[in-house]
Amino acid sequence: MSDFDTKTIQEKQHYVNEVFDSVATSYDRMNDAMSLGIHRLWKDCLINLIAPQQGQNLIDLAGGTGDIATRFLKRGGGAATICDINPAMMQAGRNRPANHQFANKSSNRLLHWVAGDASQLPFAANSTDIISIAFGLRNVPQRQHALSEIYRVLKPSGRFFCLEFSHPRRRPISALYGLWSQLLPGMGALIAQDAAAYRYLVESIKQFPDQETLATMLGEAGFARIRHRDLSGGIAAIHCGWKTS
Repeated sequence: MSDFDTKTIQEKQHYVNEVFDSVATSYDRMNDAMSLGIHRLWKDCLINLIAPQQGQNLIDLAGGTGDIATRFLKRGGGAATICDINPAMMQAGRNRPANHQFANKSSNRLLHWVAGDASQLPFAANSTDIISIAFGLRNVPQRQHALSEIYRVLKPSGRFFCLEFSHPRRRPISALYGLWSQLLPGMGALIAQDAAAYRYLVESIKQFPDQETLATMLGEAGFARIRHRDLSGGIAAIHCGWKTS
């Protein structure tokens, strides 16, 4: 059991906030390091599965830097809201030049920013078409409660998509990924001057539920038509569920 496992919910959230305060300005480089840049292809795959349509509204949870929300808008989605508990991450997103085009009030495709906890979403029930979370669910201390909140906020027939690091299916891939993970804290010291944050992020991946367990959790939250797709041999996975009522 890690030290993180012994913390209270409040202590876990405080620690996660501190981690992302530390890495906010280097978050994109961090994702490149952790995935060898492949996270960009995984995110494109996520958007292909979402298949944005004109008039659809997206809430992207833990989406501070705007990677998913701006992809959604560029592909024709109607409006996107980034909901993140961490102000430093949202500020990093606001500072990204690529996001500025969607901050113009004259644009028909607006990008909104809302501070909020995934376990207590500040949105009305049955209010949005799509909710996504990319590389964020593993950092939510109360995951099952968050999934129930996501279900509450979605409109009937709304869809939830989760892109997250997962568990490789084949032993050679798992072994190589394990070796790579051991190098990440050292890389974190170079990239973000914070090896401890990277140690936490590596541990959070190891402790995250496997593909089948996460699918079961979606079912317990009320989702139906649950599917998941492995990416890069299971290093990451996309889960999708529908709200049917």
